[in-house]
Amino acid sequence: MSKRVKDLHKPLAYLDEQRENILQTYQELHALAEPSWQEEKTAAYLRSKLLDAGIPVKRFDGHHGFIAEITGETDEVVALRADMDALVQEVDGVVKPNHSCGHDAHSTLACYSALAIAQCVEKPQKTIRFLFQPAEEKLGGALQMMKDGALENVTKLLGVHLRPENEVPYGKAAPAILHGSSTSLTGTITGLQAHGARPAFGRNVIEAASFLVQALQNIRLEASCPYSVKMTQLQAGGDTSNVIPDRGTFTLDLRAQTNQGMDELRKKTEHAMKQTAELMGVGIEWSWRGIAPAATANADMIATAQKAIAHVLGSENVSDVCVTPGGEDFHFYSLHQPSVASTMIGLGCGLKPVLHHPQMSFDTEALVYGAKILTAAIVEAAHS
Repeated sequence: MSKRVKDLHKPLAYLDEQRENILQTYQELHALAEPSWQEEKTAAYLRSKLLDAGIPVKRFDGHHGFIAEITGETDEVVALRADMDALVQEVDGVVKPNHSCGHDAHSTLACYSALAIAQCVEKPQKTIRFLFQPAEEKLGGALQMMKDGALENVTKLLGVHLRPENEVPYGKAAPAILHGSSTSLTGTITGLQAHGARPAFGRNVIEAASFLVQALQNIRLEASCPYSVKMTQLQAGGDTSNVIPDRGTFTLDLRAQTNQGMDELRKKTEHAMKQTAELMGVGIEWSWRGIAPAATANADMIATAQKAIAHVLGSENVSDVCVTPGGEDFHFYSLHQPSVASTMIGLGCGLKPVLHHPQMSFDTEALVYGAKILTAAIVEAAHS
């Protein structure tokens, strides 16, 4: 770590001492599990812990996101972002909010990093800000936090995300996660209803949807860019088996590893829908949902993360940069404010089977070394 960091021993030792509290905080946040834009109890729980430690907190109108700040010698700010919301999904036959993406873990890590710095680090050179963000799953939380000024004076930004075992093994961490861009659209196909015995008099929206699936499978991007476009939902027809349906709704999921690739994929997807409508004699209307941008690698912040991981886990446990097709609204921050240098650390934690699985689990011992890595990284960033 940088020679300008006087002493990391105290905050890292503090986190070892806080092991039981860290695990308990995670369990309590896991039990709270609130959907996007409804993180009221989660935010109140975290604010209480930070305020009790004497860390000032700023709230915003209209949502439950907030920031906590440790004042430094200058107004320049380095920040650490954690998301708070849970997915809503079916778990053991019950539809409910569920932390299968690890946001409860991310909030725990950021909370204890803040506590360790507040308790054990002398006044940092730069101000350190902790962003507790709502609604990552809805792709609106980061944008809202920026509107509220959460990035004011921020020059460096860190994030963290648990990684599946097959991407980053337990006991290791990656200095960056290079997410791809992702988006989706909802569409409606309008055909012509007819009796099943007289298909020539109708225009079957299910057959049109089938043609669209084939057209999407034939899309190719000009650039060498990993991508996918797939139909993930289709509803058409009623209770009567001998009626050709005249209306269907569908959802498409699009992924591309770069922002340029996503632009091309969106254009070719729209062309496929227009072509399907023309050839099948149906109407197709669609609307795009929110888009998550692809990550942009920042060499300086990756180097900072590498140093922190090596300091805590040893250089042999610094994984390569993690390239994944998943999406993350964290990358809105640097997309809309390019002057912010950012990276998202990928924490190996034995996560199985995959993120967003209703039974996702991981080895919670990783929370201790994860908090130490984030603390080392944010302190280094604040003194360099």
